[in-house]
Amino acid sequence: MSETLVPNFEKQFGARVIIENFDSNEMMYAKVQAGDKYDVLIPSDYMIERLLKQKLLQPIDKAAMTNAGELSDAVKNLSFDPDNTYSMPYFWGNVGIVYNTKNVPKDVVEKQGYSIFQNTDYAGKIYWYDSERDSFMIALKVLGYSMNTENKDEINKAYEWLLKMNDTMQPAYVTDEVIDNMSNGLKDIAIVYSGDAATILEENKDMGFWAPNEGTNVWYDAMVIPANAENPQLANQFINYVISYEPSLGNTQAVGYTSPNAKAYAEMTKAGGQYENNAAYKPRTGNAKDEIFHDNDVIRKMISELWIKVKAHK
Repeated sequence: MSETLVPNFEKQFGARVIIENFDSNEMMYAKVQAGDKYDVLIPSDYMIERLLKQKLLQPIDKAAMTNAGELSDAVKNLSFDPDNTYSMPYFWGNVGIVYNTKNVPKDVVEKQGYSIFQNTDYAGKIYWYDSERDSFMIALKVLGYSMNTENKDEINKAYEWLLKMNDTMQPAYVTDEVIDNMSNGLKDIAIVYSGDAATILEENKDMGFWAPNEGTNVWYDAMVIPANAENPQLANQFINYVISYEPSLGNTQAVGYTSPNAKAYAEMTKAGGQYENNAAYKPRTGNAKDEIFHDNDVIRKMISELWIKVKAHK
């Protein structure tokens, strides 16, 4: 979040906000499941589904959401929370490929899509984001399957695809360091979340971004209130504040991820705006092969075990 988001809220509402960061949705979930108390959480779509299944969330106070009308239609009424009963959007985006246009032709990236990660012309020149779900999403999309498939044969075929990629392409597995590394041009191709890609493209004008036609993960991070929150009224005020124009604009300017606030989005993408010509900032809409992750305990466990095997394979 931006450096001003919380201080401005604290000043306006006479509150003190304590922030705790997590490396993953799963780490956050473990603490919530253990009974730790938070007033606001910002998980991803599939984790919101899980929290709802386990009755760990309370409804948003719609009457308090006086700024909800400022939200883009693209981030409302999504499958994991129809009618936004339990959540309000924070950021959204997709997953795609960042590539060095000096070394990788645009037409090659757009034609090959994710298959470029098995093109040995680029062996040793790739970063692969160390996310088991997104890794299997890519392999499943290459093979023409849904990233939410429950078919174990399809998942095993994706595992074989990832094994081949691991064995032939010498990928460097990364997380957030991909931003600085690609900004500095250390490798030619990388799997990157769109918000991080927007920052890379802003820092290095030689970089391009492509969301493959095979489809991708369109993700949403959203604010929710745990069932055991001790300050739900203030939590609703915080959420309503964050989705309003000025905080949303400052947030997206600082972080690079796409704002759910329609006016802030328009400001960033207008002629002369910070991300006017930034291909990564504007999430793709209208591709029938794009999907949102859904929560599935059995498939999640299977993918997690297979991903460990992929990275350990020599």
